[in-house]
Amino acid sequence: MRGTGKADVFVMLAHPVGHAKSPGIFNEIFEAKGLDSLMVPLTCRPEDFETFWAGLTAAENIRGVIISVPYKTAVYGKCAGGHDRAVRVESANSVRRLPDGTWYADNFDGVGFIDSLRAHSYDFTGKRVLQVGAGGAGSSIAYCLAEAGAAEIRLNDVDRERAAYLAALVAKAFPSCAIVAGEPDPSGMDLVVNATPIGMHTGDALPLDTSKLASGMTVVDIIMEPAETELLRIAKEKGCRVHYGRPMMDFQVKGMSEFFDIERTEPRHG
Repeated sequence: MRGTGKADVFVMLAHPVGHAKSPGIFNEIFEAKGLDSLMVPLTCRPEDFETFWAGLTAAENIRGVIISVPYKTAVYGKCAGGHDRAVRVESANSVRRLPDGTWYADNFDGVGFIDSLRAHSYDFTGKRVLQVGAGGAGSSIAYCLAEAGAAEIRLNDVDRERAAYLAALVAKAFPSCAIVAGEPDPSGMDLVVNATPIGMHTGDALPLDTSKLASGMTVVDIIMEPAETELLRIAKEKGCRVHYGRPMMDFQVKGMSEFFDIERTEPRHG
């Protein structure tokens, strides 16, 4: 039976939270596995975050939290430690409670992205990449692209200073990758990535110059809804290989499930 007084409780935190897919996905997993666990979507106004997090931490039966915009950096700041993936971007999209009650951070944005393409036999070694978006998810993806062996990354963001700052950090961590801030021009690139929310809504502008797309390129949009964004539709028309956003989420869920130890393979605390 699910939802008993002994249930493991997980939280999905975002503002707004109505678009979040994680609660539905995880609750289906819990049901299928017969686990006495549930994930609850919660939200709060940014100005109330400190109060909210204090209350959430005080709730002793909350084992883990998935975090989305705009709280990834704020939650990371509440953690006692974290995996290198979270530490290097100072951003968490998942945290779990440690036996002493403190929080430990990880970030599966980039690893979900990389694993989803590798599952389709994509090799990042030596690739030239245009990435649009240097925010929370984009930061994680940029590091993981460099770590996976990309030879060159051109990073674009509406906030040019943010793009330049991220490029400098990634270059320092992975000096073999030539990463620079630049324009959203895919000319000469092997891989084109939209790591922004541009394309979620009808009438959104295109995130990059699609006139420069060419067959042979792989174009990825991390947006999940709509499944086929205008960027991907145009890319398909031009003969590009396209990759959708949902597989990235699926691989994140796999990593998060292991991170949260949802089946309690380790000794129970509390």
